[in-house]
Amino acid sequence: MPPSLVRDLRAIVGEAGIVEDAARLLTYESDALPILSRVPDLVCLPRNTQEAAAVMRALHRVGVPVVARGAGTGLSGGATPVEGGVVVGTARMRDLLELDPVDRFARAQAGLVNAELDRAGAPHGLRFGPDPSSQKVCTLGGNLGENASGAHGLRYGSTAEHVLGLVAVDGAGEVIDLSQPAVDPLGYDLSGLFAGSEGTFALATEVTVRLIPAPESIQTLLGIFGDLESCCDCVSDIVQSQLEPAALEILDRLTIEAVESSVLAAGYPLDAEAVLLAEVEGSRVEVEVGAREIRAALERHGAIRVGNARDDAERAKLWAGRKGAFGAMGRVAPDLMVADVVVPRSRLAEAMARVAAICRERGLKLANVAHAGDGNLHPNIGYDRRDPEQVARVLEAGDEIMRQCVELGGTLTGEHGVGLEKLGSLGLVFDGADLRAMRAVRGAWDPEGRMNPGKLLPEGGDPA
Repeated sequence: MPPSLVRDLRAIVGEAGIVEDAARLLTYESDALPILSRVPDLVCLPRNTQEAAAVMRALHRVGVPVVARGAGTGLSGGATPVEGGVVVGTARMRDLLELDPVDRFARAQAGLVNAELDRAGAPHGLRFGPDPSSQKVCTLGGNLGENASGAHGLRYGSTAEHVLGLVAVDGAGEVIDLSQPAVDPLGYDLSGLFAGSEGTFALATEVTVRLIPAPESIQTLLGIFGDLESCCDCVSDIVQSQLEPAALEILDRLTIEAVESSVLAAGYPLDAEAVLLAEVEGSRVEVEVGAREIRAALERHGAIRVGNARDDAERAKLWAGRKGAFGAMGRVAPDLMVADVVVPRSRLAEAMARVAAICRERGLKLANVAHAGDGNLHPNIGYDRRDPEQVARVLEAGDEIMRQCVELGGTLTGEHGVGLEKLGSLGLVFDGADLRAMRAVRGAWDPEGRMNPGKLLPEGGDPA
């Protein structure tokens, strides 16, 4: 980085807002996909929209690429630095700016942690719908950029469905204010378009989101199965029967073993090949009826036994195990690639069987978790990134998993985004005309191509 640029940025954000020493820069070499990494040249951490705009103007003057970063919990390489670029992070932008319990919305800086918004809404009987597994650390700006979902996406949808507005700073440092909440915004829904743009449009600095009422009643069931296929078939049956659970989550044997041997032990039975965590929310009558019907479906598909969380503490424990499963996998292998693919729910069992075969053929450790109600699979592949041969096998397995799931009628990503991980597989679902149309949209927001270059869309030719 030119010394004059560093001086200009330090004058804007102060000493605390600049990261340039080698040891601290290592923190920013990748997101949660460490298989793809590069140490950045510089990291800049503005405190608010005004500082962010001044930073972007300074970077624009010298034509430096920009990589936006929230908490770094993304799983597709979207926040991996690019050569010659600057990482602009939102870690110091964590203020809740407004919470309106009457009109049920909140306005917050993009670095506010997802779970902190939930805690702020709780005294008003409100919460934020999207709940990624990284909820305790991921940020609203990151949720927006990746269009994150989570365990309760089955009922409440992804981030895009909860965003009412935003403030962003484009590559030239111009502030784009789309923050006014409206039930039916006039013109194009630019906030909705921004969701899932993975930092390729602009840097989000503030987000206005819809809050939803906390349910009157919740029941959490745990179906314990002797085989994974029956567990998957049960999910298809529940969905086909038009029951409306808030969440349907599958964990397989290896995941259960990892969780139960960790500090997150949730009481999942070690003799199970798979468990299905099913949650019903709503009025007391709705929950009682729904839980009864889901219990019947679990038993109909051969569940060895069905548990029911007795209180909020037991429910929280079950969910802590599920949401902490990725971290617990550190007991299985030093590194983890969390795949993210979607298949029709009727093909869930077949997809999991194919994924298992792909990993088995390559001698890789596989543990499965899934937002099963959405058909969103997260195969966790353990490896050691110090071994180049293992890395090659993992990358090959990831590509083949995507190909197989598309073949089953699915798609490449449910909530982790494309980033760097899936660039080479876009040709499985998009042709040249599709990509040209998307590049035109990207160019309207970022005509110079400086915002997160090389991510989300391939920069070269069209797919074969």
